[in-house]
Amino acid sequence: MKRELELKIARHTLLLLADKALYWPERKMLLIADPHFGKAAAYRALGQPVPHGTTATNLLRLDALLASYPTTHLIFLGDFLHAPKSHAPATLAALHEWRQRHAALACTLIRGNHDRRAGDPPSALKIDIVNEPLVLSPFALRHTPAIHDGHHVIAGHLHPVFILHGKGCQSLRLPCFHSTDELTMLPSFGDFTGGHVLQARPGSRIFITDGSGVWPVRAPRSTMRD
Repeated sequence: MKRELELKIARHTLLLLADKALYWPERKMLLIADPHFGKAAAYRALGQPVPHGTTATNLLRLDALLASYPTTHLIFLGDFLHAPKSHAPATLAALHEWRQRHAALACTLIRGNHDRRAGDPPSALKIDIVNEPLVLSPFALRHTPAIHDGHHVIAGHLHPVFILHGKGCQSLRLPCFHSTDELTMLPSFGDFTGGHVLQARPGSRIFITDGSGVWPVRAPRSTMRD
């Protein structure tokens, strides 16, 4: 089963990865959106009974991607930390340990809405922090999916998901990538983040993932007449 799917955009080859990330081979660059590290810790601080270990699990997934795809630059498309209470000692310790394992890796965070509320990651993590957009022609990297004239936008923020419908009222909700002529949107990398349901429409492409493979969703044909 293929754990990646090739996507051609603006004459560049990008790889959509089954583990909800995007890889730009030419630049040896890995992009992930919305990890929301420390979200479970923030919920537990509010008295909500949510599981432990989500940050550690997500970092292990990130380790596996870095081991599989030669990467010199990791881009976080916003929402690195979920909330101020995500600065919990256990969460920060896990992030520091992960950073020590990848000390030579260049990391950049494009601030998202949760980053403005949670605050920037600790400086000891050595993550360059910028506001959107980060222009790496022919792409404009953003958190929020907004059009940028002259550049194809790669963004996150909405946590896109798609619902497959089967016989007998069966359904399956899966994370997805969404791409149009002007914009490609990544699913949330975090496992504890919910999602915004998208519909397949003419002129756009949806690619679903279950963590083991990536598949295109056939869009309906346009009903417009020539």
